[in-house]
Amino acid sequence: MSTMNISLPDELKVFVDQQVGSRGYASSSEYVRELLRKEHDREKLRALILDGVASGRSGVVADKAFFDGLRKRVRQQAARAKPAAKPAHKPARKPVIKG
Repeated sequence: MSTMNISLPDELKVFVDQQVGSRGYASSSEYVRELLRKEHDREKLRALILDGVASGRSGVVADKAFFDGLRKRVRQQAARAKPAAKPAHKPARKPVIKG
């Protein structure tokens, strides 16, 4: 693995440290690697979408309205996919022994 040193303004350094602490990352490097992976995946997905639209098969124009609508649909699907809130834990009932 290669090493890269970066300089951050104090405000961003504090932000990264907070994210590492509150989200359970082992280090700031782990946090930054995850951010970079997500951005890389986002760029690849965007390129695939643009390639598909440019293929001429869809008849869709990849403009701001297209991506706004796409984001809206994805958010709606994500909201529907979220599990319902778990009910409060109820203590187990003790068995009734008759006899």
